[in-house]
Amino acid sequence: MSPVKFALAGFGAWGKLHAKSIHDNPDARLVAITAPTAATRAEAAATYPGARIFATAAEMIAQADFDLIDIVTPSHTHREIALAAMAKGKHVLLEKPMAITLADCQAIVAGARRHGVHLAVGHELRLSSQWGLIKRIIEQGVIGAPQYVLVELSRKPYRTGASGWRYDQSRVGSWVLEEPIHFFDLARWYLESSGDPVELYAYGNSRDPARPTLFDNFSAMFKYPNGSYAVVSQTLAAFEHHQTVKVSGTKGALWAGWSGALDRTLEPSYFLKVFDGEKLENVKIEKHSGEVFELREEIAQSIAMVRTGKKPAATGEDGLWSAGLCLVAEESIRQQRPLPVGEMLKF
Repeated sequence: MSPVKFALAGFGAWGKLHAKSIHDNPDARLVAITAPTAATRAEAAATYPGARIFATAAEMIAQADFDLIDIVTPSHTHREIALAAMAKGKHVLLEKPMAITLADCQAIVAGARRHGVHLAVGHELRLSSQWGLIKRIIEQGVIGAPQYVLVELSRKPYRTGASGWRYDQSRVGSWVLEEPIHFFDLARWYLESSGDPVELYAYGNSRDPARPTLFDNFSAMFKYPNGSYAVVSQTLAAFEHHQTVKVSGTKGALWAGWSGALDRTLEPSYFLKVFDGEKLENVKIEKHSGEVFELREEIAQSIAMVRTGKKPAATGEDGLWSAGLCLVAEESIRQQRPLPVGEMLKF
């Protein structure tokens, strides 16, 4: 079969890793790249001489011949780029968050339906050899019915991003929409058998008074009709990059951890311990766990989506739910009370 032709919107730190993952996959061909500055356009042209280089996504969508657009631009730009590509019948791989407002997320999901294109959202942790394995263990009934999930991150402060966008609330939306969105997605995925969340309560604070609503420390708890609940927590006021997941069920429990000096290190340490109610097992993880490795799986999944219509690991509806939970969490912090969840996020 002919390689799937990828257009890449965005050539920042994470966009460059997307480009490499596309380029390294023999079933993909990187045919076009959008890079925001003369320097990054020159770098993209030198690194990927077979790709056409554009200054804007609009120019690329209008002029390039591609099958799927991979959108790795600042969050506030996602709606415009995704809808423009969909209107031309192009499939979309969209980095999380889908957008920074619920209305924009809903518009993107509606656009994919209206134009009959496939939409995958970049919740690559679902494709992880570690975090994805936890889902399979839960589905196998090893720990019984899941009742409690904790997803927690302790890490160094965020990089500023190109032109400082990650510290600009009008462009980033919030830091709850950055990494915690992955954790909301994982927790909801692990508790899928419990139905939809019904209530959420969140807390957050900042150590910089100049940006009081960009939270260095953030925690949220959300519950389900059957009494199951999840806790998502993050601090950006620590060091290195350390993620923990704990799940307890009616029979047993599991505990997993991932640590790295850098969040994209190629030599992280990780583990998974599973207790089935009688014996404790240290589960061997066959492939490296980490977002660089998961990104490779995400590109492979996108190729299958284009070629065969295979459902992506995270659909537009999943992306809508994860962004929506983040936005409800922010509102809970503002109102200092628990808020209902379910009906406002159904679509």
